[in-house]
Amino acid sequence: MAKITSVSPLAPKNFPELPVIKGVRFATAAAGVKYSGRTDVMLAVLDPGSRVAGAFTKSATRSANVLDCQSKIRLTDDRGAAIIVNSGNSNAFTGRAGDESVQAICAEVARVTDLPANRVFTSSTGVIGERLPHDRIAAKVEELYGNLDEAGLPNAAKAIMTTDTFPKGSTTSVDLPGGKVTIAGIAKGSGMIAPDMATMLVYIFTDAKIAQSDLQALVSEINEKTFNSITVDSDTSTSDTLLVAATGASGVSVTAKDTAFRDGLHHVMQDLAHQVVRDGEGATKFLQITVTGALNDADAKTHAMSIANSPLVKTAIAGEDPNWGRVVMAIGKSGAPADRDTLSISFGDVKVATNGWVDPDYREEQGAAIMKQENISMTVDLGMGSGEATVWTCDLTHGYISINADYRS
Repeated sequence: MAKITSVSPLAPKNFPELPVIKGVRFATAAAGVKYSGRTDVMLAVLDPGSRVAGAFTKSATRSANVLDCQSKIRLTDDRGAAIIVNSGNSNAFTGRAGDESVQAICAEVARVTDLPANRVFTSSTGVIGERLPHDRIAAKVEELYGNLDEAGLPNAAKAIMTTDTFPKGSTTSVDLPGGKVTIAGIAKGSGMIAPDMATMLVYIFTDAKIAQSDLQALVSEINEKTFNSITVDSDTSTSDTLLVAATGASGVSVTAKDTAFRDGLHHVMQDLAHQVVRDGEGATKFLQITVTGALNDADAKTHAMSIANSPLVKTAIAGEDPNWGRVVMAIGKSGAPADRDTLSISFGDVKVATNGWVDPDYREEQGAAIMKQENISMTVDLGMGSGEATVWTCDLTHGYISINADYRS
């Protein structure tokens, strides 16, 4: 595994103070799945009555864990639920052995927690194609169960890290007519980030009381404009999993129509998504790309992701080169409709191109000044309709190559 020697320059200054979410407890352990001298397994146990929703990778080679979670996600059982996660090995491309690993882990968690196996959700992240030493994880379940702590979410954020340079957490509270509800979550992700559902691994918890169908509707809706709108390297993982659990411990009931709760959940999901991009392997720049004036929102997102995934755009950003020609190239290759002669581009508040040609007032030093910033915004107006979309990415540096060239060593 490549050694990460420093924290990303784009990292938040501090890890947030994550509140206790009543109705869920956490524990971590060092199982030695791949790493030595650090925790690499986390267990979360949810109280009876909890509801779980999720989103998963659409990869055709998704892991045994993902397939198992997908088969369980819409099931409800008032006896509670558990989530167990390991880092260091993704349990992907491991054939029948991968299924057997999931079954063994679920069985042991079910035995120790007295939960039904179909209420145990597993995730694995790390190297693809190596058998998961699930016996090491199973051997730690009793220890994990004995150490459960309602204040253990920050430690869980560290246990799920792989090439991450910092743990990722976010929280908010929402005042509703029935009282206050709290939302808190953690994530891991740094490379192999081009979600087609969510992102690497994300676990969000709330004490709100909500039906599983309503929670699933909110997760699916918000996911499209948060985790499904980020990219680091255009590669979709085999293991992407987003789980959102509502314990109901606050006694405050919400539905999918509650705007304030939706906004709170959106805040946490977007914050975590942005942190994943800010920890992009080798990243030095955080880039927001907004496309307006498309024929529809879907076309706008296609264009935005084409720009965000372009190695030429991303290396220009890394080199602080305001090369708007590369943006034009990325729009032209996206496959969505575009009109060269109505295209306008801005870097930050600097208008670079207008109606298909360089803006008459643009000066190269203006664009260069924008490119020197750590946080860069780019806006493209297609001038064709009312569709719009915003996505987030990072630059592509030598650091990305170094990390991934040495990933299995």
